[in-house]
Amino acid sequence: MLPVVTLALLLVVQVGLVVHDQVLVTGAAREAARTAAVAGAEDVPAIEAAAERAGPLDPARLDVDVTADGDGNVAVQVRYRCRTDLALIGRLVPDVDLTATAVMRRE
Repeated sequence: MLPVVTLALLLVVQVGLVVHDQVLVTGAAREAARTAAVAGAEDVPAIEAAAERAGPLDPARLDVDVTADGDGNVAVQVRYRCRTDLALIGRLVPDVDLTATAVMRRE
């Protein structure tokens, strides 16, 4: 019974780590959208830098897309591949793709 309980506890911890990364991705999308609203959707390097500075996410697994519509809104979508590399669980559960989108009005 102990191996099953241990595996279940590790799975709960891994879910917690994925949820933590989802919160960070949401914050990165909001920071990037704020930068896009102020600096403009054309300043992609500044927008990507804002997303990378928003939290301790690995920039190599972070992807930022910026779109602007004709109504003055800017939408930023942040995608992040969350690794499931916790002991034992990493082999059972594949990596998770997390996304978040934030829309703000241009200033």
